[in-house]
Amino acid sequence: MLDTLICGVDEAGRGPLAGAVIAAAVILDPSRPIFGLADSKKLSASKRDYLAKEIRSQALAWAVGRAEVEEIDRLNILQATLLAMQRAVAGLARVPSKVLVDGNRCPSIPYPVAAVVKGDSLIAEISAASIIAKTVRDAEMLELHRLYPCYGFDQHKGYPTVAHLSALRRHGVSVVHRRSFAPVKEVAQSFL
Repeated sequence: MLDTLICGVDEAGRGPLAGAVIAAAVILDPSRPIFGLADSKKLSASKRDYLAKEIRSQALAWAVGRAEVEEIDRLNILQATLLAMQRAVAGLARVPSKVLVDGNRCPSIPYPVAAVVKGDSLIAEISAASIIAKTVRDAEMLELHRLYPCYGFDQHKGYPTVAHLSALRRHGVSVVHRRSFAPVKEVAQSFL
């Protein structure tokens, strides 16, 4: 039995104008190291997908939590992110002895928890959580692209790129856009 179960937590999707914010919690198996773990933003999509499969098959436990667009708009993005992190940790099949969260804010959870700035580059468990969160969110954005192709979610994943802002102005705000975010709010008001 392992004495210390370190859980890494990270999120994907704080900055986009559309879609849910996704958090992941991962407890790696120290006896089965996964090579190549890094901050998901520094990996190619194919490398992330490969590592996500490895993490899912080799980790002692992993779970995903989310906060929907309505929750983001009601709570604000920070509180919604912390809620998604709480949900991810609560979904674990194993009880962690310590939780390490990427960034400088910790969710309220019933375990010892610490924030680690740039943790997704420094701590394997957080890197693994970063990869799971990013691959899950990217897959969801591809699905949203199939439902709402005019916005180009397959290209920008909801981030406020020139192309996305142009599509917003041209087509208006969809139900998957975060109306509390300034660029979306501005477009929504212009369509009134």
